[in-house]
This record gives sequence, C-alpha cells and structure tokens, in this order.
Amino acid sequence: MGWKLKKSVVMVGMMGAGKSAVGKATAQLLDVPFRDSDAEIEAAANMTIAEIFARDGEDFFRKKERQVIARLLEETPSILSTGGGAYMSEENRRLISDHGAALWLDADLDLLWNRVRHRDTRPLLRTADPRATLRDLYDRRVPIYRMAEIAVQSLPGLSVHEMAGRVVEALSEHQDLLEAA
Repeated sequence: MGWKLKKSVVMVGMMGAGKSAVGKATAQLLDVPFRDSDAEIEAAANMTIAEIFARDGEDFFRKKERQVIARLLEETPSILSTGGGAYMSEENRRLISDHGAALWLDADLDLLWNRVRHRDTRPLLRTADPRATLRDLYDRRVPIYRMAEIAVQSLPGLSVHEMAGRVVEALSEHQDLLEAA
C-alpha cells in the first residue's frame, strides 16, 4: 500500500531515542524525504554540533536550529529529525504545529542511557556525572515532549525497521497527516 504524507512529521525526543535512525526508516517506508536539522546545521556551519556549542554557545546554536527548522518545514512534506532540545523552544513547537506535527519517540531513561553512554558526541553530557545529567534533562524535557501530537513508545529489542512500522501505524490514525494512496 502506498501512502501520501500531507504535512511534515517532526521527530522529537531525547538523545538516543532513535529520531534519526527511525526517522530515516520511516521516510523510506513512506517514500518521502528524510531531513535532519542537526545535519543541516553542521553542513551550513562546516562544524559539528559539539564544536558549535564550544565555540558559539548554546544560545547561538538554538537560534540557528530555529532558522533551519523553519526552512525545512516550508519544503515538501518529509520526516524531519531534530536535536533533543529543539522541542523545548515554544517558538519551535509553534512552528512545528503550524506546518506539521510532532511525533515523540518515547524511550525510558535506561534505554536512552544504554544507547548514549559510549558516545562522546553529546555536548550536553560532557559532565562529571553524565547519567545524572541525562536524568536531569529527561526529567525537564519529558513534560514538554508529552505536548507532541503523537507519541510512539520506543521499546528495547525492537529493530529500527520495527519502530518505523510502529510510527507509520501511529501516523495512519491521523488522516490530516497520512492517508493511504
């Protein structure tokens, strides 16, 4: 069965929730473009997110992120992956709901920690106690992620492809977003 995506779906959630991997697989299933706001920012700046944070600070990064998200939401409907902090901005949430829909990949803290603890690419976790930092971020961000129009539980043991299938199933319940073609 073919699908027609009517609006962009913006993947939101914590670092390690699978926004990029599941987003790519979902875009393939729906035959729509996949876009990644962090990758777009890195390409434009010719620097990694960590380097931007270190050189210019988080406020500068968040401003660039907002500009990139606004631009990407104006393009053809796609699956858009965002950084973990993007949805914290009220302005970003408004942009997303005006031009698309937010989909929260809801992963619990243990699953997230197992996925991010061996990576040093997460600037917000470069602290003396990265697990406590992750828990603090989680506790602050989850109430905001709950505002997303759609939530899909991320379960350990599910493949990226299985998760993408769960995302498509959730989207198919929203006729304003996705319809069978």
